[in-house]
Amino acid sequence: MSRKKKPLIGVTGPDRGGRAAWWATRWLLRKAGARVCWITPSRQRWVDDLDGLVIGGGADVAPKLYGQERMEEVFEAARERQTLKRKLVILLLFPLIYLVRLLLSGHTTAKEDSARDDLELGLIHKGLDGGIPMLGICRGAQLINVALGGSLHQALTDFYTETPQIRSVLPRKEVELEPDSRLVKILECNPCRVNALHSQAINEPGEGLRIVAREATGVTQAVEHRDRPFIIGVQWHPEFMPQSEGQFGLFIALTQAATDKQQERLSEAVSSS
Repeated sequence: MSRKKKPLIGVTGPDRGGRAAWWATRWLLRKAGARVCWITPSRQRWVDDLDGLVIGGGADVAPKLYGQERMEEVFEAARERQTLKRKLVILLLFPLIYLVRLLLSGHTTAKEDSARDDLELGLIHKGLDGGIPMLGICRGAQLINVALGGSLHQALTDFYTETPQIRSVLPRKEVELEPDSRLVKILECNPCRVNALHSQAINEPGEGLRIVAREATGVTQAVEHRDRPFIIGVQWHPEFMPQSEGQFGLFIALTQAATDKQQERLSEAVSSS
C-alpha cells in the first residue's frame, strides 16, 4: 500500500526577488507537514492540484484593481517630510536597505507587478470557488481583500502623525485581536507582538471578511472570512518569526485545513468512481 501523500500548498511570489520569504515559508510549511510548491507568473506548475494556498508579500497592489488612481502626491508628500538626517542615513545605507527589501518583502524596483496581480487574483478566485484554504501575508492579505471587493489605504502616513511608523522584521509592533476570532485561537496571544514591513493596509473589508486585528493607530492588521473554514489575511510576516509558536501555529492551522481539503477531494473522487 502506498504511503498517503501530504497536502500540497502553493506559495505565490514574484519572478524576481522574494526568495528569503519563499524559503522561510517553505521551511515552516514542510515542518508543519505539507508539500510545498512555489508559484510565480513564469512558474505555474501544480496549480490544479493545490490543497492550500499562501498568497505572499511583495509589491503594491495596483490601485486600479480597487477603483482608485495611484496617489503620487501622497508619496511625494511623505518624501518631503523626511528630515535631512534621515535622508542622509538612507543615502548611506541605500545598498543594504535595497538588498533587505528585495530579499524580505519581494519588492522589485517596480511599484506594481501586473503579471503577479493577474496570477494571484486568478488563484484567489479559483480557491474561493473550490473551497481551498488560504493564508494571505501582507500584500497577500490586501489582495484577498481586493478580490472580495474591498479597498486599501494606498499610504499610511496620516495614521502615524503622532506615533512613529515601525518598519522592522523584528516583532516590535503590538496588535489587538478580536477575542472571538479564529486567529486569536491560533496565535494564543492577545495582544500579540508582530513585525511590520508594509506601507499599505486594508481600508474597507471585502464581502464576507471581518477585521480581527488592529494596531493602536487603527490600522487593520488582520482579516478572516466569516463563513469559510480557512481564509485568513495578516498584515505582518509570520514566516520571519519562526521563534514564535503562535506564528508557526498559522502554518500548522493552514496545513491542517489543507489536509481536510485533500481528504474531501479524495472522498469525492472515490464517490464518483
